[in-house]
Amino acid sequence: MCGFVGYSNLKENVIQDQSVIQKMNQKLQKRGPDEDGYYINEHLALGHKRLIVIDPEGGKQPMIKKYETNDYIICYNGQIYNTKELRKELEGNGFIFQSHSDTEVLLKSYLYYGNEVVHHLNGIFSFAIWNSKKQELFLARDHFGVKPLFYTLKNNTLIFASELKALFEYPTISKEIDEQGIAEMFGIGPAHTAGTTVFKNIFELKPAHFGIFNSSGLHLERYWKLTSKKHTDNLAQTSEKLKFLLNDAITKQLVSDVPLCTFLSGGLDSSIITKFASDYCLDNGLPPLDTYSIDYVDNDKNFVKSDFQPNSDNYYIDLMNQNLHTNHHKIVIDTPELASSLEDAMIARDMPGMADIDSSLLLFCQNVKKEMTVSLTGECADEIFGGYPWFFREDALKSHTFPWSIALLERQKLLNPTICEKINLKEYVDFRYHESLAEVEILDTDSKETAEKRKISHLTLNWFMQTLLDRSDRMAMYNGFELRVPFCDYRLAQYVWNIPWEMKALNGREKGLLRYIARDFLPAEIVDRKKSPYPKTHNPTYLAKVKSMLTDIMKDKNAPINHLLNRDVILDILNTDGKSFTRPWFGQLMTGPQLMAYLCQVNMWLERYQPKIEL
Repeated sequence: MCGFVGYSNLKENVIQDQSVIQKMNQKLQKRGPDEDGYYINEHLALGHKRLIVIDPEGGKQPMIKKYETNDYIICYNGQIYNTKELRKELEGNGFIFQSHSDTEVLLKSYLYYGNEVVHHLNGIFSFAIWNSKKQELFLARDHFGVKPLFYTLKNNTLIFASELKALFEYPTISKEIDEQGIAEMFGIGPAHTAGTTVFKNIFELKPAHFGIFNSSGLHLERYWKLTSKKHTDNLAQTSEKLKFLLNDAITKQLVSDVPLCTFLSGGLDSSIITKFASDYCLDNGLPPLDTYSIDYVDNDKNFVKSDFQPNSDNYYIDLMNQNLHTNHHKIVIDTPELASSLEDAMIARDMPGMADIDSSLLLFCQNVKKEMTVSLTGECADEIFGGYPWFFREDALKSHTFPWSIALLERQKLLNPTICEKINLKEYVDFRYHESLAEVEILDTDSKETAEKRKISHLTLNWFMQTLLDRSDRMAMYNGFELRVPFCDYRLAQYVWNIPWEMKALNGREKGLLRYIARDFLPAEIVDRKKSPYPKTHNPTYLAKVKSMLTDIMKDKNAPINHLLNRDVILDILNTDGKSFTRPWFGQLMTGPQLMAYLCQVNMWLERYQPKIEL
């Protein structure tokens, strides 16, 4: 787990000013606090920041290998989970290894498979490989985009980086925002359209895509997508296949040369991950698994039950740890630090994000990092197995928009009146919504319900899940901490994609099939527990704190937020404690205090990044 930067111009010499690549690389210090490295030639500059997880000595980057009189150089961020299988295949074809790092296996896999290497990888990754003989750069990103990669083209130069902040250190790159950027930020955000950013002419390499940069320019190609086909396995066969895929995905992701743990909330998803991981430790004679949970000061005292958050986690966490005999650690976050970390969370994303839903994860990872370097989480199970309320609620299913972001009228009113006249958020969101749905492959054999749920699953996987994966990567890596997401294994996702909804929602329950499988190895109370989302603070002092922060911002009529958003609407939000915004900004958690915190983040972002808004 690391970060990397680079730029390449095949027509001009890029070697003159090495301070540029160094400044870019330095911006990724938090992603890779353990080591840095550089490679520079006439047409290419690469920089790498490393978080050491596998093979401290043998995994140094940029890694250079000679093969058939040619030099190949790799910069890589991520983890290849089928390293063992790939290495065995390569050794059978004459390759010799000097380390046990997955970086060397990835580079030599490219030497053997060429551009087809992406079809042989199981993992989370973004990487760049330079072919010196061809004078060609190969870029790739994992199936679901767990690991980030941004780029832009300027005067025949391809500039790329793991985070936007590093790109902005390149001299000719400016932070410009046009109408599409505003529509992305306030119509779609904190989600985003794959391949885009809010900044003009700055892009991300889409998930499941690779790019080739050579004398012909930049060519992009998709290498994988979820494929619709008839599911022929019965319930028993499906259950066995899922158990195998889950066990295989989790087991492969437990490989590490540094301390590893799991996040445990007492919910179904994290309990499944923890159960398999704990059994692996026991079966292999390893020490008991360490588990971590997050809570907030006085949360039990202030908890308010809702449809989205029906109960708190503590009872269920204790139940799981008693059942598995793991070493559990509870991280308790207080209100002041939750609010004071909003700016760090914004910087980690390079954008306003999910307010304290982000800052709490940032603080959680910061605390766990004191003892651990890697954690497995239950993220993505709800997207893969159909766990969200919008899979079941008629109002969401018939909203004709992204069901986690239905407050389009309120979003429109939030824009500064001058900007509001020029940008129609609903038109933009409708375009992206229908564009996305057009990609869904419905089968003639699909029932009406399965066809409907394919659509909502597609939206959830490609939009909502991507937002949470972005959050996980940025908040964790800001602390030099690695999060792994076994439910996001592309083989598991592909298999579950084709399971009929009637089986997937067995017994009419969210994640019904997953619950059915888990009955074999989890306590019934965990299996039957209603879905509860990532915990947020219910402490009223948090509302008071962010309200005070936003009030201080609004006292200054020249604060940059006033030029972008509607001052009167923000003041109304303050006067009503956010209740004037009758529907959540995003998902089920960004209401009231979270909305105020988000607005604080917007102003922080405008002050720190100073984007040039051109409409």
